[in-house]
Amino acid sequence: MHATSRDGRAGDTWDGNWSSDPAITAAVHLPIFEKYFDPDLPLVDADCGNGARTVFLAGRFHPCVGIDRSADALEQARTVVGEGEGHRSAPDFRQLDAADPGAMRRLHEELGDANVYLRGVLQRSEPDRRPRVVESVAVLVGERGRAFVVEAAPTARAALARSAGAADPTELPGPLDAPGLSDLPHLAGKHGPEGGPPELAAPFGEAGLRVLAAGSLPLSTTEFEPDGSRLDLPANWLVVGRNG
Repeated sequence: MHATSRDGRAGDTWDGNWSSDPAITAAVHLPIFEKYFDPDLPLVDADCGNGARTVFLAGRFHPCVGIDRSADALEQARTVVGEGEGHRSAPDFRQLDAADPGAMRRLHEELGDANVYLRGVLQRSEPDRRPRVVESVAVLVGERGRAFVVEAAPTARAALARSAGAADPTELPGPLDAPGLSDLPHLAGKHGPEGGPPELAAPFGEAGLRVLAAGSLPLSTTEFEPDGSRLDLPANWLVVGRNG
């Protein structure tokens, strides 16, 4: 497998780790964040990828809008609409960039305050785009919405090295060029947000959002360990909003 560009993101497997089966992603996260989310507000699934988790989230929040800047991703995402169980509402998919606060303001004007699901978006964004993603989140949540943010921890790179058979995390290529890993080029150290929940929270605080809850959990991926077990990466999560 070779690494190519996906609208500025490294990797040709945009539906790899970060578009994992919602049963091991959004379904695991839902019990954490649903107590903080107003169920009457819309939900925006940022960088929705192949749309599988958006369809899952649409079963709980309506309207549910999946956004991604990749036309190819959205073309595949639209094929999964309606493939969920009958009681699920079909989500809407839009070609929008989560790092474009202007576009997010227009979306907020349409939807009003919204909840936001943000899984791995900061990790996959170039450093100069991350503040714009945070600003976009602050715009979308408004006064009443909340955002659930989950990002791989810096120690995740050691887990990736072990799975890839590298003796040391510094031996990992960048961008990662292994099946299911090429969407993870910015996982630790200088490559992505450093530290635990406090460091992850800092830019959201600067954008005027409060941390309402925080913790750590395994981030399941589409990759497997040499022994056949699923590769789980250490991750940190936050729930942020303007009002407690």
